[in-house]
Amino acid sequence: VFAFRDARWAPDPVLEPGAAVRSPQPVPLVIDNGSFQTRAGWACPDPSVPAEPLLRFRSLAARSRGARGGAGAETQVGNDLGSPEPLRWLLRSPFDRNVPVQLELQELLLDHVFQRLGVSSQGCVDHPIVLTEAVCNPLYSRQMMSELLFECYQVPKVSYGVDSLYSFYHNRRQNWPCSGLVISSGYQCTHILPVLEGRLDAKNCKRINLGGCQAAVYLQRLLQLKYPGHFAAITLSRMEEILHEHSYIAQDYIEELQKWRCPEYYENNVHKMQLPFSNKLLGSTVASEEKQEKRQQQLRRLQELNARRREEKLQLDQERLDRLLYVQELLEDGQMDQFHKALVELNMDSAEELQSYINKLSLSVEQTKQKILQSEVNIEVDVVDSKPETPDLDPLGSEQSLEDVESINEFEPLFAEEQPEAEKPVAAVQPVFNLAEYHQLFLGTERIRAPEIVFQPSLIGEDQAGIAETMQFVLERYSKEQQTILVQNVFLTGGNTMYPGLKARIQKELLEMRPFQSSFQVHLASSPVLDAWYGARDWAVEYMSREEGWISRKDYEEKGGEYLKEHCASNVYVPIRLPKQAPRAAEAAGRASGTGNAGEQA
Repeated sequence: VFAFRDARWAPDPVLEPGAAVRSPQPVPLVIDNGSFQTRAGWACPDPSVPAEPLLRFRSLAARSRGARGGAGAETQVGNDLGSPEPLRWLLRSPFDRNVPVQLELQELLLDHVFQRLGVSSQGCVDHPIVLTEAVCNPLYSRQMMSELLFECYQVPKVSYGVDSLYSFYHNRRQNWPCSGLVISSGYQCTHILPVLEGRLDAKNCKRINLGGCQAAVYLQRLLQLKYPGHFAAITLSRMEEILHEHSYIAQDYIEELQKWRCPEYYENNVHKMQLPFSNKLLGSTVASEEKQEKRQQQLRRLQELNARRREEKLQLDQERLDRLLYVQELLEDGQMDQFHKALVELNMDSAEELQSYINKLSLSVEQTKQKILQSEVNIEVDVVDSKPETPDLDPLGSEQSLEDVESINEFEPLFAEEQPEAEKPVAAVQPVFNLAEYHQLFLGTERIRAPEIVFQPSLIGEDQAGIAETMQFVLERYSKEQQTILVQNVFLTGGNTMYPGLKARIQKELLEMRPFQSSFQVHLASSPVLDAWYGARDWAVEYMSREEGWISRKDYEEKGGEYLKEHCASNVYVPIRLPKQAPRAAEAAGRASGTGNAGEQA
């Protein structure tokens, strides 16, 4: 039995950068801008600066509404949220799939990064920025990102690269071919990227719109259908925990399902997830006499509550009656000016209306006094007789106040008569079922069904090809010699490739699609989640003093925000081609000739 950790995120501290970050010149700041998690740190060759991301937080922001009227509203980012579940309906992400489109939210994430890393320059960020972007990123998205970095933060230069290619760059070994087939599966998308001679072949890249997010939603739907009694407890955060720690990829999906049909295999491999629950028993084992005594106490409390409310009502009515009688005395004494002024304050029009209110209040005060007297008598009788009957709180038949009726209705279930069960012994009453077991989720085939969607998107109704079919489609676009080169280095990276058994499944799929006795090799990234940041850091340290791959502010102003300088881990730059416009003189001549022809026809 496994318990959910339900870990809360610890807020990120404000770090103090060392002197090596600023001298002799500001070192690059590397940001892996992922749709699931943002990672940031320094690219500094000095050993005193950690060669790992100093910040890791979810790419989420939530704006609390604060007090009424908008006062006190604040925006929390990343780990400052604590836990995403209480704020799930307020959470917002700058990403649509894996492309940043909400730049005001992206600015919040960058503000959080610069603040927590202790960037101390005034009015600008004077460090070069290395930023990851999506494969074949739309020009508009890059343009908005460049505008944000150069115009808002005044960065000196920036470089864009693809996260999976940075991971490929970081994992290169000696005698490794510079070509390969990169399979990158992340939170929102899965990409098949062919790399030939160290450069991305963008024309033959393919994307599958499935990743860890869709697997978590599918697993949540499966378990909510299986356990409708725990619908609210089956949250997305817990589903992500199950995917990360309890799921695996089946080498043969149909064969694995057949194994799960065996009861012995099920018992040996099922994972039981314990939901939090209360130890209080559902049924009460209190004796009948104790129940009756408890009911009597509740009844007395109700009577005291009603008596206190009547006394408060009597006091208010008496004060108002005294006020009205004082105004009536002004009329009797002939002080007409003060009388009319008092009538206006009371919102009354005439002496007759005043007399009517006095009569009503006098009657109400008298009735309330009689109710208080009668309730005291009833309480005394109840204490003497100890009868579990509801006393008559209103013997005069007068109208009860709304508060009295509501308070009596509140306790109505307590006054229901019960069957006499005092004769039955209640010594050893056991609960009908094990409460802890009732709050357990049994994970059987769900452990393989959720991750399988990247191979069979039809499981969730998606009309897309899986990894194996897409990989075969990409390979068939090359010659046999190039196919042989690509399959010698099939590289797996991304957080969604960390399932146990994924590498064996890819090897099995390649064995089925490749010619007989042909060779291939499948490699898994050393750290599928962090290798993109490590690769970007390696590139930044190596190219820190070069011009290659860096977009300066001058380039941005001359060539536009969508401009990209290519390097070994970047996208391919495709400039915007606008249609040529006809010269204005030719357009004017065309209009004049058109007008002349129209005049001749007329």
